[in-house]
Amino acid sequence: MMTLKKGRMAFLPLVMLLLLSFSSAHKYYVSVTNIAYSKDDSAFQVTSRVFIDDLDKLLKERYDIEAKLATPKESKLADEYIEKYFRTKFAIELDGKPVQYNFLGKRYDNDMVICYLEIPNVKLSETKSMTIQNEVLMDLFDDQQNIVHVKWNGNKKSFMLIRQNNKGMLNL
Repeated sequence: MMTLKKGRMAFLPLVMLLLLSFSSAHKYYVSVTNIAYSKDDSAFQVTSRVFIDDLDKLLKERYDIEAKLATPKESKLADEYIEKYFRTKFAIELDGKPVQYNFLGKRYDNDMVICYLEIPNVKLSETKSMTIQNEVLMDLFDDQQNIVHVKWNGNKKSFMLIRQNNKGMLNL
C-alpha cells in the first residue's frame, strides 16, 4: 500500500510536467504602426501599437527604469523614456531626407500601449517618396515583426519589417 502511494507521488509531477509542456503558448512579438496623411492638418499622423509587457521589459533592460506601465505605480519618467526610445528606433524620411516628428503621448488599450506621433507641415503634393525604418523592440526580441500600414490620398501600402529588413520605401 505504501509503495503504491509513493509511486503515485512520483508519477504526479511527471504528469503535471507533461501537461504544462503542451499547454505552453507560443508568444509572438509584433507591433502595428499606422501612418495616415491628414489633408486638414497637412501632417502624417502615426499610431504605433506595442504590447505593454514587451515595452516594459525593454525599458528595464535598456534604461534600467522600472516603468510599471499601465499600473497605478507607473514611473513619471515613462513617457520621457518611451519617446527617447522611439527616437532611436523609429525614423521616417521624405524624399530621402530625415524628418522630425512630434511625440504626442500614449494611451493604453487592453494589453497594448498606443503611441501617437505626428509629422507636421507636410506638402504631400511636393513629396515623392517615404522611407520608414522601424526597429522598435528588435533589439530585445530576435523574432520581432513590425507591421507598418501607410495611407495617403486613397492609397494604401503595408510592410512587414524584421531585423534583417527593417526599412520600407514607397513612392507617394
